[in-house]
Amino acid sequence: MTNKLRVAVIFGGRSGEHDVSLMSARSVLSVLDPAKYEVTQIGITREGAWLTGEDVIGKFERNKLEGLAPFSISPNPSGVSRNAYLALDVFFPILHGTFGEDGTIQGLFEMADVAYVGAGVVASAVGMDKGIFKEVMRANGIPVVESALVTRSEIEKNMPTVIERVEQVSAYPLFTKPANLGSSVGVTKCHNRSDLQEGLMEAAQFDRRVLVERGVTEAREIEVSVLGNEEPRASVCGEVLPSREFYSYESKYIDGTSGLAIPAQLPKETSAQIRGYAVRAYQLIDCAGMARVDFFVEKDTHKIYLNELNTIPGFTKISMYPKLWEASGMPYAKLVDRLIELAMERKAERDRTSHVYRSHA
Repeated sequence: MTNKLRVAVIFGGRSGEHDVSLMSARSVLSVLDPAKYEVTQIGITREGAWLTGEDVIGKFERNKLEGLAPFSISPNPSGVSRNAYLALDVFFPILHGTFGEDGTIQGLFEMADVAYVGAGVVASAVGMDKGIFKEVMRANGIPVVESALVTRSEIEKNMPTVIERVEQVSAYPLFTKPANLGSSVGVTKCHNRSDLQEGLMEAAQFDRRVLVERGVTEAREIEVSVLGNEEPRASVCGEVLPSREFYSYESKYIDGTSGLAIPAQLPKETSAQIRGYAVRAYQLIDCAGMARVDFFVEKDTHKIYLNELNTIPGFTKISMYPKLWEASGMPYAKLVDRLIELAMERKAERDRTSHVYRSHA
């Protein structure tokens, strides 16, 4: 018998952010204390195969998957089909983007009745969909940038009409983004109509819905980390100092040239307002576990815009989410421990809910 908590770390996935997931998972795995945890590694290939075994992360990084065995989770929370994962206490998904951060795998965890780190189905889905998320923020008085949603079919059938419509959002520059993706994958800054056409086609490769937003010129990019379930709290604010025109995938993960200022140099009132918006947005979509909330602050007017909320943010040791908590007094390893504790607390709370009704009539 062992008193160690049995943790399954899941990474990879069918997403444009597959490689980012491996980077984040490598960092998390490096701080899971073997005296406290018995760790199982589960990798999901780009094609969707679930695999486990020895040094899964290393084999995925080298793209050499020989010797790994299939792994599956059944939606049946009882019976023999559950035996394959019955020995696990909590699942730690480090799956950025599609099929990992959008509520789909969270739905599987819920049906299987297992504990898991992070947000539930609703928060994951709403946080992932930039269009719906912005509408929820607007409905609750949290400022967001002007935007419009278009579909892939509209782009393919009538590009001139789409361009005419989205140009009504604002003057250039405009940003085009897949509605359901992160890590700046498929994002284009458009300075003119030609850029816009290319940006729409680029974003449509990654999602059937594309968001077009006003580009906030001369804006500071401010980020806040939120942690908790029923009583979330916000970290100090941090500022991204992009080395390129915007905080692109390359500057985040490839060349690593963008800088971070932690804490961000902001007036106390501005910092407090941003942190308040972050916690409020977190609560509005019923988030749990963790999220990184991103903002724009106009340099001249100091106006704040909430940009997006990431329910499974980048988790490498140089990523903003853990670095903000480190600056707030919570080291990386302790942060990972706390997320696992929050997952167990959330499961205990779910277990209090009855799924059977018997009439008293």
